[in-house]
Amino acid sequence: MKIKVGVIFGGESVEHEVSIISAVQAMEHMDTNKYEIIPIYIGKDRTWYTGKMLMEMDVYKDFDTLKRYAKIVTLVKTQTGFFLQTTKGLFRRNIAEIDIAFPIVHGKGVEDGSLAGYLDFIGIPYVGSGVLGSALGQDKVVQRELMKGTQIPVPNYTWFYDSEYLMNSASILKEVKKIGYPVIVKPAKLGSSVGISIAKSAKEIEACITDAMTYDNKIIVEQVIPNLLEVNCSVFGNYEYQETSLLAEMITHNEFLTFDDKYLSGGKKGGKATGKMSSSEMIIPARVSKKVEQKVRDLSLQTFRILNLSGTVRIDFLINQETEEIYVNEPNTIPGSLAFYLWKDKKNYTSLLDDMITFAIKEYKNACKKTTSFDSNILSTFNGAKGMKNKIGR
Repeated sequence: MKIKVGVIFGGESVEHEVSIISAVQAMEHMDTNKYEIIPIYIGKDRTWYTGKMLMEMDVYKDFDTLKRYAKIVTLVKTQTGFFLQTTKGLFRRNIAEIDIAFPIVHGKGVEDGSLAGYLDFIGIPYVGSGVLGSALGQDKVVQRELMKGTQIPVPNYTWFYDSEYLMNSASILKEVKKIGYPVIVKPAKLGSSVGISIAKSAKEIEACITDAMTYDNKIIVEQVIPNLLEVNCSVFGNYEYQETSLLAEMITHNEFLTFDDKYLSGGKKGGKATGKMSSSEMIIPARVSKKVEQKVRDLSLQTFRILNLSGTVRIDFLINQETEEIYVNEPNTIPGSLAFYLWKDKKNYTSLLDDMITFAIKEYKNACKKTTSFDSNILSTFNGAKGMKNKIGR
């Protein structure tokens, strides 16, 4: 009997379209001899849809017209299992059973632990990091504070809320000045380089901050690493087992890796959605020394462990090529294309997806063995409000 995999993607996120590309690509490579694939698309208005048509990329070019052919659903738990249930009509119908959920979502509102929390709440097994790991992976400020505390090197930075900047920009700009220009300004909880810009002087910083604040209420400003080389490393596993991938050397003609670099340059190859940089924009394996390679791998494993991550993640690094100083830039808990291209020396995409599902099922079974409640019934001796008043009066 095939395992029924509900692939969840989309969502109210600035990385909505990137999620579609990643999910369609993954569904194209899943082993249909082992898995029954059930696409679950979350629209930008947070409406959930299902239907086999959602496995085709062309549908999303004119989804407003074609969505009438998809079914609007919600994911629920019943006494017999987990189901996609219709939301319209007098009687709700179960139209598809799900054995395991596979979130392939990017960005705020979905990848940040929001979706993981919902899946945890209804109790369905799912692939990838849990609530804590997902939340830590999304918030650049909290993750940096945690990594600093465990001696994982990160760029020098300062951070603030938009309300603090509007009330007292002068003091914040003084902190920025201490870092030293140029600096890079980022929304703290976004990904895919959205809302990121570089300020080379005090004249440029305010415009950069204003732009970042249109996307997020928390802003991080950090040093620009000189002689920059950007390197990525993927980690696969869970709390019990981890392995690292090949390293990728990122190539860009801009001052930092932009959204266009990541997703628009690669286009489509052979009719398949790529959703990743083309081979002309990355070099695999990265051209770094054995010493640097090993340090990147070690830091990848440390970051994976301390942030409580699971599944397949990608850790991005900033390297000063002159001094070989290495800094963790950020983890991506659900990376674009699930970083399958970094595993080509060990496994193909189909095998990687299979391993991710297998690990998730194993984690779920291990979690079910843990004690989560007790067989005591406190309420059997509870005397109600009257009894409570007597206790308070003593």
